[in-house]
Amino acid sequence: MSNRTFLLEIGLEEMPARFVTDAMNQLEKKMEEWLTENRLAFEQILPFSTPRRLAVMVEGLSEKQEDQSAEAKGPSKKIALDAEGNWSKAAQGFARGQQVAVDDLYFKELKGEEYVFVNKFTEGKSTLQLLSEVDQLLTSISFPKNMRWGSGKLRYVRPIKWLIGLFGDEIIDFTIAGVQSSNVTTGHRFLGQSTVVEHASDYRETLLKEHVICDPKERKDAIKKQIEQLAETEGWQVPVDEDLLEEVTNLVEYPTVLHGTFDEKFLHVPDDVLITSMREHQRYFPVLNDKDELLPFFITVRNGDHRHLENVQKGNEKVLRARLADSEFFYKEDLKTNIDDAAKRLENVVYHEELGSIGDKVRRIKDLSRRLGNKLNVNEQDVKTIERAAQLSKFDLVTHMVGEFPELEGRMGQEYAEKAGETKEVAEAIREHYLPRHAKDQFPTRLESAVLSVADKLDTVVTSFGIGQIPTGSQDPHGLRRQTAAIIAILLDRKWEIELPELFDEALSLCEQRGLLKRNAEDVKADLMEFAELRIKNVLQEKQVRYDMIEAVLSSGITRVDVLVEKGQFLTEQAKKEEFKPLVEAFSRVTNISKKAEFASVKKELFKQPEEEELYNKLHAVRGEVASAKQQGDVEKEFTALAQLEPAIHEYFDNIMVMTEDAELKQNRLSQMKETSDVILSFADFQSVVFHSE
Repeated sequence: MSNRTFLLEIGLEEMPARFVTDAMNQLEKKMEEWLTENRLAFEQILPFSTPRRLAVMVEGLSEKQEDQSAEAKGPSKKIALDAEGNWSKAAQGFARGQQVAVDDLYFKELKGEEYVFVNKFTEGKSTLQLLSEVDQLLTSISFPKNMRWGSGKLRYVRPIKWLIGLFGDEIIDFTIAGVQSSNVTTGHRFLGQSTVVEHASDYRETLLKEHVICDPKERKDAIKKQIEQLAETEGWQVPVDEDLLEEVTNLVEYPTVLHGTFDEKFLHVPDDVLITSMREHQRYFPVLNDKDELLPFFITVRNGDHRHLENVQKGNEKVLRARLADSEFFYKEDLKTNIDDAAKRLENVVYHEELGSIGDKVRRIKDLSRRLGNKLNVNEQDVKTIERAAQLSKFDLVTHMVGEFPELEGRMGQEYAEKAGETKEVAEAIREHYLPRHAKDQFPTRLESAVLSVADKLDTVVTSFGIGQIPTGSQDPHGLRRQTAAIIAILLDRKWEIELPELFDEALSLCEQRGLLKRNAEDVKADLMEFAELRIKNVLQEKQVRYDMIEAVLSSGITRVDVLVEKGQFLTEQAKKEEFKPLVEAFSRVTNISKKAEFASVKKELFKQPEEEELYNKLHAVRGEVASAKQQGDVEKEFTALAQLEPAIHEYFDNIMVMTEDAELKQNRLSQMKETSDVILSFADFQSVVFHSE
C-alpha cells in the first residue's frame, strides 16, 4: 500500500508566546489519537509552530484505513432455529443488526453449547475521505484565553488568516470561520510573502525560503548557538534562562542575535533589579564577566535577518535606557523609606477579606515562628532574629520596586534591610523565607530562614483550609499544593524532630484564638492531613519507594517526614531479601486477626500454653526498644527490634487456636493479638505489602 505525507497548518495573527508550545503539543497529540482511532497507519508525526502558525506533518500516511474483520456472537442454536429448523426471528434480527444476510450465519461451539456467529468484514475508507474531518482537530485546541472577531461565532486564540490541508499534493477541502483551506501559506511578516506549498513534504523548505524556521527546536538551537558564538567572541558569560529562551523562541520566526549596551551608571542598582527589568520588560539576556559580575551589555533576538542591525541595536538601547531609569528611580525612592514604617503600611493592604490585612498575616507568622522555634529548642538570640525577620518579612510588598516587579519580593526586602542596618541574619531570612518557590528551587540556608519559611507557608495553607478554600481539580489559585510541598521539603531537608500534625495543631490553635476558622478544627485538620498525605506520596514516589511500601508506611500515620521517607526506602530494600516475606506474613496474620478484638487488656492468668507467655514476654521486652528507636528516628533499629517478634509469632500460630470456643479465652487471645498489632502498626501496615509470584 502506498503512503503519502499529510500537512495540516493553521495561520493566525501573532499568538501570545506562552500559548504556542502547549497548543502545538495539543495538535500533535490530537492528530495521533485521530489517526489511531481511524485505523490509519503512519510513520511519524512532526509538530511545528511559530508565533503565527501551528502545524503538523504526518509522514508515511497510508492511503486508506486498514480493513477490519471481526467475528460477532449471536443467540444460541436452540433460539436461532425454530421447530422446523428455519432461522428464527431472533437470528434474523441478529443478521440485520450485523448488516449481513442470514446465509452468512454459521454455528460454533462455545463452552459446550452452539451459538450463531458471523464473520463481519468492513472495508477501510480512503484516507482522502477521512481527512475532510481534520478541521475538528484545529478547532478543539484549548487556549488559556480566546477571542471573537468579526461577525463569526468561533472563539479562538487569534483571528484565523489561512489554512492548509495537503495530502501529498492534493488539497483537503474544509473551512473554518469563513477561511477556506488551500495550499498557500504565508512567510515572514516583513521578509517573506505568501507562497504555494507544492507538496506536503516541501513545507519546511518552502517556508525557509520565505524566512520562516517553522521547527521551534531549530529556532531555539539557532538562538543558543548565536548567543554562544557572540559570548565567545566578546569574552562574556551569558546565563541563558530556559524559560526566557522558550519565550523568545516563540516570539520570532527567523531569529538573529545582536547585542547592545547601557550606561554604566545603572550598575549601582542591584543586579537582580537590572536583570529582571531586562528580562521582564524587554526579553533581554544579561551579560556577565568571568567573575559573574554584571556588565553594561545585553543580548536580544531580532525577528529578522542581519540587515540594518545597528538601527535595531540603537532602538533597543533607547528603550532599555528608559526602563533602567525607572528602575533606578524606584530604587532610590525606596531607600528613603523607613522599613518599620513600610511594615506598618501593611495594615492597610488586604490579604483576604475573611483573614484580614497583610499586617494580620505578619502577626500570625511571628507567633507561629515563635512557637515553632520553641518546639525546636532554638536559642534565645535566634528566636529574636526570627521574630524581627517575621516582623519585616513582608514590608517590601509596599515598595515601588516590588510593585513594579512582584517576583523581586524578598530579594528587595533583603537589600533594603541591609541598607537600613539590619543584621545579616535578619536580612537573609527576609529573602529566604520565600524559598523554595518550586520543586527545583534552593532551600533556606539558615535555621531562622527555614523556621520563618515554614511558618509563612503553614499560615497560608491552614487559614485557607480554615475558611473552606480547598484546592479542587486543577484549581489552586493560592498555590496551596506548592506551599504544602515546600513545607514537606523543608522538613525533609532539615530533619527536624517535629511531626507534621504538630505543625497543623499549632497553626489551627492560633486560628481558633483569632476566630478565623469557619469550620470545625477537627474537620479542618482531617482535610489538611489528607491533603498533605498526597504531597508526601509524591515525595515517596520520587524517592523510588515501591507503591505498596508507600501504603504500608502511610497507613501507620503521618509522623516525621524524613522518617517516613527513610522507612519507605528501607522497606523497599528489605523486600529484596528472602527473609522479608515470612516476617511480613507473621506480622500480617497478627494485624489481620486483631481486627476482631474488642479491647487490648490482656490477662496473664488466662494463659493456657507456653507460647502465649513467650509472645507476651517478648512483646514487652521489644516494646521499649521500639519506643527508644522511634524517639531517635532510627528506622533500622526500630525494624530490627520488631523483627525479634517473628519467631514467637510463628510459634504462637503453629500451636494456638485463637478463635477457640471458650469465649473468655478467645477474647484474651484476641486482646493479645491487638496489643501485638498496635506495636507492629506503629511502624507500618505490613498487610499492604504485595509479593509478586515469579
